[in-house]
Amino acid sequence: MSAKQTICTQGAPAAIGPYSQAVVAGNFLFASGQLPIDPDTGTLLDAGIEDRARQVFRNLDAVARAAGCSLAHAVKTTVFLTDLADFKAVNAVYAEFFGQPHPARSAIQVAALPLGSNIEVEAIFTLGR
Repeated sequence: MSAKQTICTQGAPAAIGPYSQAVVAGNFLFASGQLPIDPDTGTLLDAGIEDRARQVFRNLDAVARAAGCSLAHAVKTTVFLTDLADFKAVNAVYAEFFGQPHPARSAIQVAALPLGSNIEVEAIFTLGR
């Protein structure tokens, strides 16, 4: 069994529960779901879905960079939304952050998310080690 390494960066919000921002296992980085929290203030961004999505992706990128990769290394993302009517707007922002080849992705509508957020995104990255 290979060892796990936790990743923690001040460039992304601190975990709000008993979990790691991300875990390296083998050649993969498993990033926990990121909310649209400003890492400097620790508060949920009070903004529209587009700006919230941008904050989520900046947070994911900060976690990835702390592990030595970036969003370009994402192989799988899962987008959680409390309203799938936001999908089109989030998809447009997603395209700003993820280029070709695009990671595999799922988008799921959920009843609720932590802190009353309307978006959360988790990702798996390849580290190429």
